[in-house]
Amino acid sequence: MLNLAIFYIVISLTVLVVLSGMIVKIGTLIGGCPDSKRAAKVGSVTVATGFAAIGAGGVVLIGAALPLLQEAPIASLMVALGLAALCLGLGFAHAVATLRAIVMDAAPNKAA
Repeated sequence: MLNLAIFYIVISLTVLVVLSGMIVKIGTLIGGCPDSKRAAKVGSVTVATGFAAIGAGGVVLIGAALPLLQEAPIASLMVALGLAALCLGLGFAHAVATLRAIVMDAAPNKAA
């Protein structure tokens, strides 16, 4: 069971790190616009750190349920990984939407 828990933690935290890096990369790409460059860079770092903190807490909480399902360890691992991927994916989508809102608010209105 300990091996499965370690396997779960490694995979889940790897996904978390990759998604956090993607948020920073998206912020860098959005920061190509001179009007919202500063907001995009600061916003991406802020959103990525918040995502990483909340995501790490979620990964730990889901991992804490692994010992409760000792009758079927592989099935519990798959359920935990699936739930972690789902939660991290939903959090990623929300983080990118938040980053987009930050950038849109920082850009000056061109409508006259």
